[in-house]
Amino acid sequence: MGGGEIGIVIERETEADFPAIDRVVTAAFDRGAERDLVRRLREDGDMAISLVARQDGEVVGHVAFSQMTAPLPAVGLAPLSVVLAAQRLGIGSALVRAGLEAARRGGWEVAFVLGEPAYYERFGFSAEAAAPFASPYAGPYFLALALSDGALDGRAGPVAYAPAFDALA
Repeated sequence: MGGGEIGIVIERETEADFPAIDRVVTAAFDRGAERDLVRRLREDGDMAISLVARQDGEVVGHVAFSQMTAPLPAVGLAPLSVVLAAQRLGIGSALVRAGLEAARRGGWEVAFVLGEPAYYERFGFSAEAAAPFASPYAGPYFLALALSDGALDGRAGPVAYAPAFDALA
């Protein structure tokens, strides 16, 4: 799926990856809440896209995109996890790009993320694109990206992350 320029391979997760994903997500956030979120998104059937980054065959990164409730087909990017030893090598960026491409191919029209604008704006996310959508997270850190030309034109309304995110509040 890509990532070769930084010596990694990005692939869809398999069931055999679940223990490694648990370790990566727990290590990246230094707590278990995000690990439990990933598990619940899978269990609830809300995981739309789940990719792993492998370096020398070992899972060193993971990104999840889950279905959102919205007035158009929408996914939420979260969590994005890379083990500390592999951070700042472009693995997170490669995972985000691969996930967004998979979302486009999958027919999703918009991706949302609650995150650091300085990081996510490089992929085209913006608070301005998210502004027409009502969310408890509305503000400068709630960002959106149209996944096809004109997908957000005239679109507005409430959006909500999958129920699994309620446990993080």
